[in-house]
Amino acid sequence: MWRSVRTNTKILKELFWLFLKLGTTAFGGPAAHIAMMQNEVVVRRKWLSQEEFLDLLSATNFIPGPNSTELAIHIGHKRAGWRGLIVAGVAFIFPAVMIVSAVAWVYVTYGNLPALHSIMYGIKPVIIAVVLQAIWSLSKSAVKSGFLAALGVTAIVLNAAGVGELTTIFGAGVIAGAFYLYRSKGALSGFAFIPGKNEGTLAAASLAVSSAALLPFSNEKLFLFFLKVGSVLFGSGYVLLAFLRADLVDNWHWLTEAQLLDAVAVGQFTPGPVFTTATFIGYVLSGPAGAVLATLGIFFPAFFFVAISAPFIPRLRASRLASSVLDAVNVASLAVMTVTAFFLAKSSVIDVTTALLACFSAILLVRFKVNSAWLVLAGAIIGFGMTNYL
Repeated sequence: MWRSVRTNTKILKELFWLFLKLGTTAFGGPAAHIAMMQNEVVVRRKWLSQEEFLDLLSATNFIPGPNSTELAIHIGHKRAGWRGLIVAGVAFIFPAVMIVSAVAWVYVTYGNLPALHSIMYGIKPVIIAVVLQAIWSLSKSAVKSGFLAALGVTAIVLNAAGVGELTTIFGAGVIAGAFYLYRSKGALSGFAFIPGKNEGTLAAASLAVSSAALLPFSNEKLFLFFLKVGSVLFGSGYVLLAFLRADLVDNWHWLTEAQLLDAVAVGQFTPGPVFTTATFIGYVLSGPAGAVLATLGIFFPAFFFVAISAPFIPRLRASRLASSVLDAVNVASLAVMTVTAFFLAKSSVIDVTTALLACFSAILLVRFKVNSAWLVLAGAIIGFGMTNYL
């Protein structure tokens, strides 16, 4: 019994320190966060196989909320049950919340943002290398057949042409399911289905959130607003921007357009989940109490949805039909990550210095297995030095 308790405590400590580190160093948005998690839990620590990691990643596409945070929560649950779920999620979110709160204090006190662009100049090309290395590594396990390879290429083309991420991923699952049923002449094989993220759901959720009239500010209303956003939001940080602008700026006039853009910029430029934009907004509107309430509101649904969806993942893999759908969703998710990496590279690799940073980072990752957190730190130092002293 005592040995079991010690083992569980050890696992929880490992989860805490890993995700605390990732929450402090994971710049670059969800694709970069996912890549860093893959490197840590699959390649370095071997807590999960590539297939298990891909299954957890795909599961995050079927529930609302921030994908990389939900993936951290899923990994924690896989390793240590509900205690691991809480420890991994809180450890990943906490550093970002503290950093964003400090930036918000400076913003409220002095009226502008710290100079983050010079640091991001060096970090962004490193992130490109991290993401591409993860995509390559995961694709070797995900692309199991010619059909899945063709599906992946099609998903890349469609997403690059402007088809939404949610439609691309969900559509790949539908096509794979239909193909399986055609080949098996309708055998259902115990399929247990979880509703997908589709644009109709997103539109309905957006309408629900944006329908209120001018609303006087209070901490209770702030908490409920972000609780609602965290419960219905599917999609990227750009979708989050649309949600926030509709109510906080246009309908309720709690923020100005400039304040909202500053909040989104802080969420993008600081490490950890982009959803800490809510922390910044809460602080601007109501100080530390507002930051805490907004953070709790937007992140609580992620813990809830992971807790109720996690038991379905083994059932999905046990069903042949569901497994076919999950394989397709895995490939489509990697396709979307590939397109995201391409557009990130266009805005990040902008001169000889950033190109060299990206190339050397890729070599260090692939050939020498250097921890990506050290590369991110080195990129930040180089970026700061290049833009301020050279």
